[in-house]
Amino acid sequence: MASNKPAPEAPSRFDSDYGTEPGGDFTGNFTGEFTSEPDRGWDEWNPTEESVRPVRGRHRVAKQRNGLARSSTVLGVGVIAAVGAGGMATAQSKPPVSISVPDSIKDNLPDAKSLPGVGALFSDDSEADKTEAAAATAPLTTAGITTAEAEQGTTDAGEALRARILQQAEQQQDAADAEAKAAEEKKAAEKAAAEAKKQQDEAEAKAAAEKKKAEEEAKKKAEALRLAKLAASYAIPTSSYTITSTFGEAGSMWSSGYHTGLDFAAPTGTPIKAIHGGTVKSAGWSGAYGYRTVLELDDGTELWFCHQSSIGVSVGQKVSTGETIGRVGATGNVTGPHLHLEVHTAGGSGIDPMAWLRGKGLNP
Repeated sequence: MASNKPAPEAPSRFDSDYGTEPGGDFTGNFTGEFTSEPDRGWDEWNPTEESVRPVRGRHRVAKQRNGLARSSTVLGVGVIAAVGAGGMATAQSKPPVSISVPDSIKDNLPDAKSLPGVGALFSDDSEADKTEAAAATAPLTTAGITTAEAEQGTTDAGEALRARILQQAEQQQDAADAEAKAAEEKKAAEKAAAEAKKQQDEAEAKAAAEKKKAEEEAKKKAEALRLAKLAASYAIPTSSYTITSTFGEAGSMWSSGYHTGLDFAAPTGTPIKAIHGGTVKSAGWSGAYGYRTVLELDDGTELWFCHQSSIGVSVGQKVSTGETIGRVGATGNVTGPHLHLEVHTAGGSGIDPMAWLRGKGLNP
């Protein structure tokens, strides 16, 4: 502490131009003679052993050592020195920094608590201040370490960072593995679904084909049954015959240039039968057709029986299937005895007699 006695007149080793007058002494609280002891050693202070952090917006001085107070600025220097290129390092691994002042200056410095506005920063009796000071003096190597990490034995900030990075990498790898597994499962499910759909489509196609085949067979069977019933009500017009000319054949012997009916060659006098029941529409001579009988069916279809040697029915007569209506002959424009059969629709158009007979279940 500074002495209240006046300083001796001895010359000072620290001459200064700062004073009230050139060559004068220091004014204010510093009036004594400053002397130094060159042989006295300097105290060293490691700023990482204790640190100060600000409280409520003000720089708080926690403690003095060798007469020099340390502020948060000194702490900042220590923190910066603790950061290395390899990440967060420990401040204890750095060489100590020597900070000291001459004893002559130290002894003449005023008490910090006596300075206006400074003493209020010190409150050694507060438990909260003691706790904060203890926290401020904690080693920097534990900065950023969580409670869980501390319980696991992690005491170094760099090791904690490394552990966090490894944990994050492991989590990312687990997430990537889970995503890959989900993608494989999805792909397998899609493949299974596609295979199932393919099998279903094949089964449906097979079932449809079988159904279509069954329908076709049923249709054929029904048609055969229908034709059988028709055949019972229709009959071939003559017997002992030979088919010599069919519908549509071209030739100069026919006035139209082509054959308009179906020829059944048979001996003269062979009976001609009604193909189906109907009414005789006409019977008599018809030029190139010779003797001709026209039988009209119930649906309006006309059957022409031509070149007969004789006619056995009259106009308006109703006949039934298989009833004899005339005889085979060679009357009209012919080259030999035969029955010339023509089929005309209700509208008068001539159609193929062979196709018509087969449509009725007959096969000449």
